[in-house]
Amino acid sequence: MRVFLAGATGAVGRQLVPQLVRDGHHVIATTRTKAKVDALWNLGAEPVVLDALDAAAVGEAVAKAEPDAIVHQLTALSDQSDLKHFDRTFAQTNQLRTVGTDNLLAAARAAGVRRFVAQSFAGWPNGGGGAGPATTEDDPFDPAPPKNQRASLAAIEHVERAVSTAPVDGVVLRYGLLYGPGASDDWVRLLRARRLPIVGDGGGIWSMLHVDDAAAAARAALTAPTGLYNVVDDEPAPVREIITELAALTGSKPPMRVPVWLGRIAGGEVGVSMMTRVRAVSNAKARRELGWTPRWASWRDGFRHGLGVAGDAG
Repeated sequence: MRVFLAGATGAVGRQLVPQLVRDGHHVIATTRTKAKVDALWNLGAEPVVLDALDAAAVGEAVAKAEPDAIVHQLTALSDQSDLKHFDRTFAQTNQLRTVGTDNLLAAARAAGVRRFVAQSFAGWPNGGGGAGPATTEDDPFDPAPPKNQRASLAAIEHVERAVSTAPVDGVVLRYGLLYGPGASDDWVRLLRARRLPIVGDGGGIWSMLHVDDAAAAARAALTAPTGLYNVVDDEPAPVREIITELAALTGSKPPMRVPVWLGRIAGGEVGVSMMTRVRAVSNAKARRELGWTPRWASWRDGFRHGLGVAGDAG
């Protein structure tokens, strides 16, 4: 299969390229910068330098590639530490999830590409109280997210709506909170600087996902039934447990504990919500219908053995 992978040098894309190559696919892999072209060649892909926000360039690149499938992994998540100004931090990613998605879908239609796989997100969009039951694909997103997170939620909703209504065989993967090579650096840096405290009771439930397992889900989606899938590990856990264990494993001091009012000053309503309101996410549908199981079934094992070295998803 010829696979057009948009966003091949991101944390997930870097793991997905070798998986697809091992499967025998011809991978046309995009990057925004010429500096990353050689790295893609070395992974076995055919690199394309592309601005995904340029509709004409995207259309031309897809037409030239003649792919059987398009996989959309476009994000711009180099620094996620400013929760207080969340939408500003994610502004470029939000453009890639709106304009970038529309450009890729238009190119798919023009080139007659049927299979379209797109990255979405599960976790903080599923607010409403950490103690509630695990959310499924049938549950709505948080109807009242913090003000500084609404544009980012709207962008996620745009991806899902656009792909599900387009004349393609669409698969949307809602990834959990990513960690592993290229995805945990901010966390470790903040913990070592003691800038990632536990706010309130730290009772928000985070659903984690190793980048290798995210890539394996995208690989499975090339031939899976169309639809929406939550892709997370098997052990959602309170944030207080997750960041405490990560601190210990990285040799950092235990995270500080701060009251909600102080957490609100430092991290805004988004920071408080992330720490106290996020609900667990169920991966039952992905296990059942996507033909996917996480190699790192628990973030505990992933933190111990998979933070710095990518696995070999088979």
